[in-house]
Amino acid sequence: MTPAINAAKKAKVRYTIHQYTHDPASDSYGVEAAEKLGVPPAQVFKTLVVSLDDALAVAVIPVSSMLSMKLFARAAGAKKADMAAAAEVERATGYVLGGVSPLGQKRRLKTIIDTSAEALAALFVSAGRRGLSLELSPMDLKGMTGATFAAICQQER
Repeated sequence: MTPAINAAKKAKVRYTIHQYTHDPASDSYGVEAAEKLGVPPAQVFKTLVVSLDDALAVAVIPVSSMLSMKLFARAAGAKKADMAAAAEVERATGYVLGGVSPLGQKRRLKTIIDTSAEALAALFVSAGRRGLSLELSPMDLKGMTGATFAAICQQER
């Protein structure tokens, strides 16, 4: 059991745990998850920890997309946003990179979910370690994290 799974259980939301064998040679944890789970990459979301002016925040975006720092900073009400350092991410969330879940983090961080999630019946996020995913509704994820929805991904060129 991971803190993410415990959080979903405690919140009494409907969720499904999916496990797959993680390939250490994989260079994209999210794309690997989508392939191994047999679901479109637009339905598998990655959890990115971002450093804002004076705090950390979480972006939850499809693995097929790139985070726009400018849009994220605006949505978070900050002047500037950069990716947080790995050590900072692990310290704040309690998870290792590639297994960071938006649920069950050590410290509850401001969370913004990309608006593309609103159209989905279910999405997949990390369950707290590589090779483990949690399937749940975007609205349940929003409720459990206190998140807001905003357009935070770069537009495809």
